[in-house]
Amino acid sequence: MSRIIGITMGDPCGVGPEITVRALADMSDADRAATRIYGNLATLEAARAALGLPVDLAPSVVDLPVEGAPLAWGTLSPVAGDAAFRFIEKAVRDAEAGVIGCIVTAPINKEALNLAGHHYDGHTGMLRSLTGSSAAYMLLASERLKVIHVSTHVSLQEAIRRATTERVLATIRAGDRHLKRIGYERPRIAIAGINPHCGENGLFGTEDEDQIAPAVAAARTEGIDAYGPISADTVFHRAYSGAFDLVVAQYHDQGHIPIKLVAFDTAVNVSVDLPIDRTSVDHGTAFDIAGKGIANHGNMLSAIAYARKLVAGRAGKE
Repeated sequence: MSRIIGITMGDPCGVGPEITVRALADMSDADRAATRIYGNLATLEAARAALGLPVDLAPSVVDLPVEGAPLAWGTLSPVAGDAAFRFIEKAVRDAEAGVIGCIVTAPINKEALNLAGHHYDGHTGMLRSLTGSSAAYMLLASERLKVIHVSTHVSLQEAIRRATTERVLATIRAGDRHLKRIGYERPRIAIAGINPHCGENGLFGTEDEDQIAPAVAAARTEGIDAYGPISADTVFHRAYSGAFDLVVAQYHDQGHIPIKLVAFDTAVNVSVDLPIDRTSVDHGTAFDIAGKGIANHGNMLSAIAYARKLVAGRAGKE
């Protein structure tokens, strides 16, 4: 198992190159030697110039061509969307081959990606497709609150349809496995209800009683320390206060809003149940500030730290 992490640069027109360069500059020599950047060297050099940093990039970069690089900062471009896809594709193949132990992704722009003909709802769907995985789950991790999602980038109507007993149970299992992997002996997992007050005994809908409660019961019969469904208006506060180690959110905004409220700059996006490891920043391309040298790289540092913990844990078991 390789201890090297691979950082994908993200959209060449966004802040990804800047936060990647800043992170590399902050590393010790040993950590820099255990890091590869999948991106475009000309773009990264432009970001380094914007930041005024003296770091030597070339030894750390897997340089992939981008026509016209460096592209104009802050622009929506199919060329950039295609480049972002190719950076990720190369990193995935290297991860599958054991060249790197974990991928850390800088932000991509979904519109640019689709303009380039790569029709994915985001990183997680792309990684699932590239690795041939049947499922992958988005887990957002911060120090005091961790959330895994039953569904993410779909409409609210579709999210309700996807909250089946089977899918909720699979999400609980995935979260339990991941927390055990990072050191929780018996994770306490709370499952959020999908309706207000978990449906109030059918007054506000029956999905919690008919679909979610059976998943929780099944998880408990498997020995998972699962609780719920618990009303979503209280469960995140209870978890943040220490009552639970993980919350299963039923849809995108249900899980993202509390995490972004309490850990906007530090939460890490982790892909769970893929055959490769991947962490990510939990923010977008920020085209409005790209190239200005002011992007905050704290979230990237958190994603890198989580990635190093994953590769160290896996290497320690081999």
